[in-house]
Amino acid sequence: MTAIELRGVTKEFADVTAVRDLDLTVEEGEVYGFLGPNGAGKSTTIDMVLDLVRPTDGTVRVLGQDATADGVAIRQRTGVLPDGFAVYDRLSGRKHVEFAVRSKEADDGPDTLLDRVGLLDDADRKAGGYSKGMRQRLALAMALAGDPDLLILDEPSSGLDPAGAKEMREIVRTEADRGATVFFSSHILEQVEAVCDRVGILREGELVAEDSVEGLREAVGGEETLEIAIGGGAAEGDGALDGGVDAVRNLDGVSRVDRAGDTLVVSCVNGAKTRVIGALEDAGVAVADFHTREASLEDLFLAYTEGAAPGEDAGEEGTADADAEDTADAEEVSR
Repeated sequence: MTAIELRGVTKEFADVTAVRDLDLTVEEGEVYGFLGPNGAGKSTTIDMVLDLVRPTDGTVRVLGQDATADGVAIRQRTGVLPDGFAVYDRLSGRKHVEFAVRSKEADDGPDTLLDRVGLLDDADRKAGGYSKGMRQRLALAMALAGDPDLLILDEPSSGLDPAGAKEMREIVRTEADRGATVFFSSHILEQVEAVCDRVGILREGELVAEDSVEGLREAVGGEETLEIAIGGGAAEGDGALDGGVDAVRNLDGVSRVDRAGDTLVVSCVNGAKTRVIGALEDAGVAVADFHTREASLEDLFLAYTEGAAPGEDAGEEGTADADAEDTADAEEVSR
């Protein structure tokens, strides 16, 4: 079954379009990473999935039901960790979780949920005294009440230390293993890469890429980063090095060359690596060492969100910032 399905969804606020003709499908049991720069329309999309905002055009179906007609029933089967979760200062952590369990008509033990997120020892403290990371843990415990069929996590690692972020990833995988669908929006790209089966990238209200991380790498040409240590203490203005850098920049398959001290950083397709080293040596540059790394999810994110996405013509850069600011304004309205 399809857990989330948006077809032709557009959301307009006054004279601003926050989401434009969006088609999006998330399969049952999938961990789906939803990425995009600030103002791309991510929060607006999540609000439409939860029927907190109605689309201007198009249809939204969640867990096999129409989001606009069956929003209450959908939310009953959905656990949500919202961005910027606010606690009731005078209530304990346990009281928060007890409320979530009652509202879902579930039979979870509050202590079991608190223990899963590492808050059992602080269960009876007033939540107003919790740190930001503890509040995130509390919100996650509440989202897990009732074994939801769908988990929507908006910036779930915010405020968590590395140990907390690791625990959160383990919880996400445990929930997916029991059959839950996880819709995961985050700016911490390492977290997304570690847990997500597929990734969708939103830009200016449109889905510009959707695939596994490996599939996205292939779509941008399978580029890798080649880091080359230059021997002989090459200095600025070194004629051989300058000539070698120019020669590398002119090679087919090389998209970028940067210098950081005695290191050259070259972005290139896999087949160009040997030619890069050869061009430097032919120019008289001593190569002391080199190694490669695959494009990270951050590299891919920037490739799809800065300028034209792969397969597109370059846009009118002069209007891009204004469009992004307008979309950001729309997202603020949607909150």
